[in-house]
This record gives sequence, C-alpha cells and structure tokens, in this order.
Amino acid sequence: MTRLALIVDRRRIPADVDEVFLWDGSAEDSFKSLLGPSLELLGPVPTLNGDLVRLALAVYAADHTVLRQGRGSNWNTRDLVVTIPVSDPSAWNSAAPAIVEALDFLTGDHWTFEFSALAGIADNALLVRDTSTRVVLVSGGADSGMGALYSASTLGAKQTHSLVSHASSGAARTPQKVVHEQLEALFPGKQAAHHRIFLGRTNKRLDGSRFPNEPSSRSRSFLFLALGLSVASQSEVPLWIPENGFASINPPLGPERLGALSTRTTQPWFLWKIQQVLESVGAHGVIENPFQLTTKGEMFAQARSLLGEDDASAYLSATNSCSHTDQNYQGVPSGTHCGVCFGCIVRRASFKAGRVKDTTRYLSDESQHETYVASHSVVEAARDFASTKIADATIMMMPLPPTLSARQAMGLCLRGQAEIAAYLA
Repeated sequence: MTRLALIVDRRRIPADVDEVFLWDGSAEDSFKSLLGPSLELLGPVPTLNGDLVRLALAVYAADHTVLRQGRGSNWNTRDLVVTIPVSDPSAWNSAAPAIVEALDFLTGDHWTFEFSALAGIADNALLVRDTSTRVVLVSGGADSGMGALYSASTLGAKQTHSLVSHASSGAARTPQKVVHEQLEALFPGKQAAHHRIFLGRTNKRLDGSRFPNEPSSRSRSFLFLALGLSVASQSEVPLWIPENGFASINPPLGPERLGALSTRTTQPWFLWKIQQVLESVGAHGVIENPFQLTTKGEMFAQARSLLGEDDASAYLSATNSCSHTDQNYQGVPSGTHCGVCFGCIVRRASFKAGRVKDTTRYLSDESQHETYVASHSVVEAARDFASTKIADATIMMMPLPPTLSARQAMGLCLRGQAEIAAYLA
C-alpha cells in the first residue's frame, strides 16, 4: 500500500504519507503549469467541478509516480491511498465507493480516497465565464479533430464552442494548435476560446529528491475530462469527448490484454459512471461522445462529406494518432507517426475506409528507421485480431452503460475489424 496526498498549502502536509504533491504555484510546486489550484486561467469554475480537477490531478500524479512491478500481461495491481482537499468532504466521501469503482476499472488498481477540507483557494466569481454552446476536448488526435470539425459544422449563426486541450509533454501541442488554426480558417469566429493547458508533474519532490516515473499513466484521460468539465460547468453545457465507438469499446487485441493492458480512456461505461458520480455530489457532468456508434473510417468519410476530399485530407493528415513519443531518438520530431502501432494502423485503415488521401509521414515507409519500426510494430497482432471474429463472450464481459446495447457494441467491433482487415489485406 502506498499513501499519497495532494496539498495546496504546504503548512498542511498530512502525517504518515509516502508521497506529497504540492500545488500552489510556488517555486517548489510539484507540477509544471501556469494553471494554479484556483483554476483562474479557465474562468470562474464552480467549486465542485474545481474539486473534480483536484481529484483527477491527485490520481494522475499518484498513477505517474507509483511504479508497477511488472510489465506486459504481468502488470501488478497497486494499492493506492490518496488524500485530496475538497470543498465538501462529506459529499465526496459519500461518492467515494463509486469513484473507486470507476477508477479501479480505468487503471486496473485498488484506490482508496480520503477527502479533507479545502482552504486557501481564491474565489473566481468575478472572472468572465465561458458562455459557448458546448465544449470540445481536442487532444490533437484525428478523432478529437473530427469532433471539433463536426461541432463547428453544426453550430447556429450566433453559437460558438470552446476547445480544451491538455498536454503533459510537448509532443501533442503542435497538432492541437494546428487543429484550432484549421478550424478557424474553415469556420471563422466559431471558436470562442481554445484553452491549451500544459499540466505535468515535475521531477523533484519537496525535499529535492527525484520522483519515480511510471510510464503507463492510464489516468491521464481522467484529468483531461475534469479540465474539460471545469470549462463546460461554467454555463452547464455539454462536454464532447469525441472518440470513434470502436476505440471507445476497445476490444482486446488478444486474451492477454483483457486486464490492465486494455486502455479505457473513453470506455462508455466509465464515462457513464463518472457522470453518475458527479450528479450525486451536485457537480456538472454532462458528457457526450457524438461518435459512440461510429467507426473511425465512418468518421473520416463524414469529414470527406463535410469538407471535400482535398480539405479533408489536409485536415486529418495534420492530426496525430501514434501511440509513441520517442521518435526524437530517430532524429525526427517527437510525434512523427511510426506507422505500425495500433493507433497508426487504425488511422491508416480509416483513411482507406473513408476514401480520404493520407499524406501523413510514417517512419515505416522510410528504410532508415527499419530497426525502430520493427521494435514498435504490432502489425501481426493486428492482423490476427482482424481475422478472428470477436467472441460474444468478450462483449458480454465488458461493462456497458444503459445507453449502449451488447448488439450495438458487437456491430461496432465487427465494422472496426473489417476496416483494419481491408487495410492489412
């Protein structure tokens, strides 16, 4: 068991904790960001949604710091006890069992939460609130880029949306910026704001020693979700989390990936469960995935219909889908697509299925990167996956929200498999 605590006042460090994360904007801050615990850069965030950001940041910091003892299918389940300052400890303590259920599912760990009284946070009531029609998460990936495009295309004459982007490293920031710039060119004046938030943990503890670094960080998406809701909560508008339905369900590539190796960042049950938690404490939690019943190839076809082939090609090719960020060791910019990870394979299959020209640079198309590509490739696993019908039992084992049936989930998986198979054939 590892005990950790997020604090916003260094005079209030809990006793008997193994790790402390300070978030106060000082030189000793445990986080690299211009965003402080009052969240003033985002506007007048309602108190309970501010609590959600503090909860999500504590979870992300703990997940990024406590090392797993195994790799591959032998990942261990960690026992993590986290203390977080919130405005209403009794409300959050009542919701703790449901929070634990959701986050255990997200990261494959055992979480325990202890909520303490928040003090020393500035009141943001005088800040100008966000009044857009909806808020859209933009990660820089193709799905979120398509979500922002679709959102802009559906806005009325006097309506706008706001974009929220988050990065904990530099690789994602360029495609996030490019998506916003292209949208502004295509739909002038429809972007009320683009909140580009850089928020990552530093390397040094308060005592000057170095934090450990656990690279898996399955909880990053929870922090992204909380930041988006902090903007959407200001006018109580929907938060869009655009993700193709096949990826959100994320059927495992193989039997060994049924556990912690299956990412669950936008899994529909997880999003539904978080909404239930937020409703129970009185926080804003309207979360929508406009592509829950759509494959990525079908999304790309929609982009072609909205923009035409040339503009759709330029827009989607500027997004990023690669799972890796170590391309700088190959002498190319971090964020360059490897071409052979599962994210790249689905991306390439989607360009083909949507009949959109793909002008993305892939290292797998360049012979000088052969060794790197071979060490990152999951092409054979993807080919095996695409050639074997997903079992009914696999779908039945997945938790699904009341709004998504097992039949719909199976349909998405079969259509997604068919797109991958057509590309790899």
